[in-house]
Amino acid sequence: MRFLKNFSKLALAAIAVASIGLSGCSTAKKILEVGEEAEKNPGPCPVAFALYEASRLVEFKGSESFANVGYTAEINKVRSLCRYVGSQPIHSDLSLDIAFGRGPAATGRTATYEYFVAVTRKDIEVIEKQVFPIVVTFPEGVDVVELTEEIGDIVIPRANENTSGANFEIIVGFELTPEQIAFNADGKRFRVSAGKN
Repeated sequence: MRFLKNFSKLALAAIAVASIGLSGCSTAKKILEVGEEAEKNPGPCPVAFALYEASRLVEFKGSESFANVGYTAEINKVRSLCRYVGSQPIHSDLSLDIAFGRGPAATGRTATYEYFVAVTRKDIEVIEKQVFPIVVTFPEGVDVVELTEEIGDIVIPRANENTSGANFEIIVGFELTPEQIAFNADGKRFRVSAGKN
């Protein structure tokens, strides 16, 4: 059974054991409703973060030099809120601040990137992973574009009311080639603003 469903204009993920869906306007406001939902979480929210080796993307057209940089991207910030009460699933709201760059070797003004959202049992296994495409257009004379991606509603089933959000992680990153992963793991980097004042 697939747990993730795509809802928004850019990307909305939902993780659930049943067909649970909220409208495209589902955000933290919906998650943090009054009434029963106003009860305090019995535990912490899942930690949400960008995986270090996958938080940056640098495309090279040849050897590793600035002159050969095509398109780049970097996840600058990951934010998440959550609600859960009783034995109900965890509902999380996620947003990503991403900067996209166009380097000297880029061949056009539009590029398609792919990033993933994965929910894991902490330090154990991936429960589900969904990949989302995002098309970025660089206006004439603009080589850096910053966007915020809203991912919400992520629904994480719990075994029982004693299962805390601390048992889960929400991990994001770019879909990369093995060479790009190695580049990031080695600590090398060409920032999206490289060469700019």
